[in-house]
Amino acid sequence: MTLDFIKMTGAGNDFILADNRKGDLRLTPQQVARLCHRQFGIGADGLMLLVPSRTQEADWAWQFWNSDGSEAEMCGNGARCFARFVAFTTGWTAPTLSFETAAGVIHAELEADRVTVNLTSPHSLRLRETVATTAGELEVSSMNTGVPHAVVFVPDADQAMVQQLGSELRWHDHFKPKGTNVNFAQVLGPGHVRVRTYERGVEGETLACGTGVSASALVAAVLHGFRSPVRVTVQSGDELGVRFDRKGDTFEDVRLTGPATVVFEGRITL
Repeated sequence: MTLDFIKMTGAGNDFILADNRKGDLRLTPQQVARLCHRQFGIGADGLMLLVPSRTQEADWAWQFWNSDGSEAEMCGNGARCFARFVAFTTGWTAPTLSFETAAGVIHAELEADRVTVNLTSPHSLRLRETVATTAGELEVSSMNTGVPHAVVFVPDADQAMVQQLGSELRWHDHFKPKGTNVNFAQVLGPGHVRVRTYERGVEGETLACGTGVSASALVAAVLHGFRSPVRVTVQSGDELGVRFDRKGDTFEDVRLTGPATVVFEGRITL
């Protein structure tokens, strides 16, 4: 069996996307992990399939897997790439579209090479909790922006122990039972942060993480007084934008904007 696919990147967060509107493609977690493997497959942080809407509450729907074959509720950069993929694949010409995810319906706006997506309403904000690690006690804030995220503010993102502490916090008892993604954020100036992310399901640092960027921006709004929009520089060097409406410690209409580009098209034997 062969798979026709498109490889895309959203600010360095890369994905495999394929059309499964006919419903004849069945992927196992093992196949997903192999396809995403950077030495023995195509290489990607995740894989998405385009499928018809199940509820008729959106134009389309997706199936989404992390690179280890586990399913995830939401992915911000993946959502932006998926919207561009839908337009590219189906001939969609309207400037907006919607699709169902496990976290809820996502609405996307397409403009040139940039895509804006709304995130489902953030929840479970916890601020400045003390978490014991092998590097000592850390001040950690957390929030769910479709998937759970921990945010640690650091003086210098270049010096952050992303792999070591990211892995430790990802599996920490404090975030049981599902674990968490981990973001190391450095304030660069008013309304501007740099973020490095250790992603759950990838089990390593990615060049960008849309939901992590959003969580970091929203936590910065509370802790550092940032107003919308917040500029976020990610590890790839690209810049994403996060807009939001804030009411105290709650947020509504959170929108993530950034590039979503096709890298190449291909065919692979499963």
